[in-house]
Amino acid sequence: MTIPDLLLDGYRQFREEHLAEQAALYRNLSKMGQSPSVMMIACADSRVDPATIFNAGPGQLFVVRNVANLAPPFEENGGYHGTSAAIEFAVENLGVQDIVIMGHGQCGGIAASLSSRPAGKFIAPWVDMISGTRDAIVRDNPGADSATLQQTLELAAIGHSLQNLLSFPFIKAAVDTGRLRLHGSWFAIASGELRWRSPDGKFQKIV
Repeated sequence: MTIPDLLLDGYRQFREEHLAEQAALYRNLSKMGQSPSVMMIACADSRVDPATIFNAGPGQLFVVRNVANLAPPFEENGGYHGTSAAIEFAVENLGVQDIVIMGHGQCGGIAASLSSRPAGKFIAPWVDMISGTRDAIVRDNPGADSATLQQTLELAAIGHSLQNLLSFPFIKAAVDTGRLRLHGSWFAIASGELRWRSPDGKFQKIV
């Protein structure tokens, strides 16, 4: 059995430090199950960990991560719907009160959407989900440099995903009754800045 040193060393440190301090919490989570109030739909990017950024402990966040932190639209075809399954479980089974779409700067999935180069057999059709939003941004920002287009699409894709969430009947019903709230956020890797999306679609820096 071969375990990467990074993982082995990390696990041992976890057992010696965190598990020793939170043994009772883990036992309680094992007995009582999970009851997080917040679901995070975040990017798979290794630099953007929601639990780290929000200083959340075990059991506090229900997190699903994918390329470009996209929420797909409601569909009932025969494909595999990993993100949709997680959304359904969070809302219908766990009863989360908030869902946050968490985007970030320098997102590779967003860059793939903007690129003219092939993005891969699975990446390309996934990020094609935001092709309409991308095309509108490119059209409405003639002469904009690549960094501007990148960040503009990163923010706009969050709004796109929020609209897709509302296409799920059980989410729309929960939002309409006030049981569920939807949010958008964006994290800057280099500076650690966090922006939160207001109801009018603008992003405000959290201080």
